[in-house]
Amino acid sequence: MILKALSILFWIIIELLVDRYVLQGIRGAFKKWRLLQSKAFAIFYWASSFLTVAALLTGAYITIAGTGVRAACLLIAFILLICKFTFILFIFADDIRRKVVLKKKNAVANTPILTTTTAPASLNQTAPATNIDAIPRSEFLLKAGLLAAAVPLAAIKTAMPKGSYDYHVLYQTMYLPNLPKAFDGLRIGQISDIHSGSFYNKKAVLGGVEMLLKEKTDLIFFTGDLVNGEASEMTDYQDIFSKVKAPLGVFSTLGNHDYGDYGDWDSLANKKKNHDDLIATHKNMGWDLLRNENRRLKIDGEEIGLLGIENWSEYSRFPKYGRMDLAVKNTDDLPVKLLLSHDPSHWRAEVLPKYPQIDAMFAGHTHGMQFGIRTEHFQYSPVTYVYNEWAGHYQENKQQLYVNVGFGFVGLTGRVGILPEITIFTLKAGIDPSQPIS
Repeated sequence: MILKALSILFWIIIELLVDRYVLQGIRGAFKKWRLLQSKAFAIFYWASSFLTVAALLTGAYITIAGTGVRAACLLIAFILLICKFTFILFIFADDIRRKVVLKKKNAVANTPILTTTTAPASLNQTAPATNIDAIPRSEFLLKAGLLAAAVPLAAIKTAMPKGSYDYHVLYQTMYLPNLPKAFDGLRIGQISDIHSGSFYNKKAVLGGVEMLLKEKTDLIFFTGDLVNGEASEMTDYQDIFSKVKAPLGVFSTLGNHDYGDYGDWDSLANKKKNHDDLIATHKNMGWDLLRNENRRLKIDGEEIGLLGIENWSEYSRFPKYGRMDLAVKNTDDLPVKLLLSHDPSHWRAEVLPKYPQIDAMFAGHTHGMQFGIRTEHFQYSPVTYVYNEWAGHYQENKQQLYVNVGFGFVGLTGRVGILPEITIFTLKAGIDPSQPIS
């Protein structure tokens, strides 16, 4: 938490320094515009700056705000920073230009004038250095900078819809020291956060499902948020996701959106019916929904445990329906236990301190905020200020967590940088050779 607070403080300071520099650039680009030189504009500008800071703080810390609100606040703050940094490059280039001009003027001014006659004393004196502020800014350069600063906005607007269905398959080898020999090499597929109510292209969704099926995994996990809130959202997509099959089964769990808690229901009975319909949808698709319970997976006489709990979050704004005490019941004899739990905050808040017998947890929920950078060796998203574990593989001692950034999208219509994910795991017996020996 201290590191997170220092990180936020760092960004606030950067934001204010950037804004001061940008204000100088804007006024330099439009020197003839009296409104931009006025005190009223300065007040408006700094008010906007502090609103951006407020958005950053809301996204990172104001837990009473909804997920969509927090994500939108963080996204707005960081997009504005990207635009401002783009403009700053041009302001900086102009400052370099002005310093070069200043240096040349000073060199000329400091050169003594040689003459054969006696010159007045004033001509033999060195001319005072020219102040850089007296050198006008290049209006062309600064206006070009403002135009360039608009490019990230246009690029994000263009890229976001394209990223909605740009499914990527990621491969992860998961080493488990106690894995029975019969399970060595077992392949598991994971998808998460379908959010069927956001879809608008059935053909593209089918393409993503077919990508998963081409991997021919032994079993498949779905880690919650089938809908945005209403079971009826699956009406047009149930036939597509019914195709998701695996020889050893498809196991699923519920996410925070699957309870209808965000809907405006006219009665508790209708809300309950919606939830019952959603549970029935899992069954109709042939998915084994784990609700605070477990299954024994057997191969050649050897067994491992598959556990699944209902939504459990560290944050009060999300429901805590999960019961780990029920999920682990009668599993003490199993050498490996794999847990399906939608919210990754559950891992650090409850699994690590209370359930050391859980070997690996599979989660989703964060979406990677659907905005950021993700490569093989580097990833960043503003959601890092909300969740310690938000995408990919994590390990602490012998316990592991994998966070899938989602198959669908919600709130923001699309993705930039953090693309929809299909994860393929290969289980291996033993210790990860890339991990340091403790």
